[in-house]
Amino acid sequence: MTEAKLHDGSTIHLEVHGQGPTVLLPVNPVPIEGTKADDMRKWGVDPALGRNLIDGLSDAFRVVAFDYEGHVLATPKPDTLTPANIAADLLAVADAVDADRFAYYGYSWLALSGLQLAIRTDRLSALVMGGYPPLDGPYAEMLSVTMATYEMSGQDPAPQPKTEGTKADEYDWDSAEVTMTEAQTRQFVTLYEGLQEFDDQAAQASLSCPRLCFAGSADKIEYGERWGGVDVDIAGPMVNRRAELESFGWDVRVLDGLDHIRAMQVANVLPILRPWLESRIS
Repeated sequence: MTEAKLHDGSTIHLEVHGQGPTVLLPVNPVPIEGTKADDMRKWGVDPALGRNLIDGLSDAFRVVAFDYEGHVLATPKPDTLTPANIAADLLAVADAVDADRFAYYGYSWLALSGLQLAIRTDRLSALVMGGYPPLDGPYAEMLSVTMATYEMSGQDPAPQPKTEGTKADEYDWDSAEVTMTEAQTRQFVTLYEGLQEFDDQAAQASLSCPRLCFAGSADKIEYGERWGGVDVDIAGPMVNRRAELESFGWDVRVLDGLDHIRAMQVANVLPILRPWLESRIS
């Protein structure tokens, strides 16, 4: 077990598995168990997602796993979770395991964190963004969602009826309850506030390492009024601007029929991630 010291002075545990080119994975290496695991399975989420990703890569790569999302929820950074500080944290992880060069894979907000890292360092050997587009990212929409979440945090949740027509295995965002504290939600407001002036098209010129992006073709969430009344479209930019992304040097994969939750599961990620990494950094 290794630790890295982050921008706020807190420390995060790291697990290192395997040998070969280094790949940073911001995932929870410890499988979730019990009632929480049962609830995750109901929504199609693998409680051992992080561990299964590690196991699927560590025979070919030196995998550095660290639960960054879990860490910021346990040790909130309401005023300092900025794009620059996240990039500094990821570099601190790499430094802690003596990785001068490393690949990075992140999903959702951890994917956009990888893009922020890539424009700030020349140490990346490869970048993989899952569940967030490198062009036309929904930064304004996500600020609306996180602001609404922040405003609801710490309040007693109002009863929300289940949306008509929602299948049992589909996540119902309108009826979801906010269980995070104000400090936990505020840090994501800080993150997206820091991204409002970010020009992801201009940023493409700063990228030089091999890079891959992917998303499910059904990855679009229509949030109700209590969440800001916005549409967060992840798949659209990858589909509509695919040729432009490829001209900028991105390899693009669109997973037919999958939504945000399903596209992050190991059975869908590993068949893309592993062979791509093997072809780029092995």
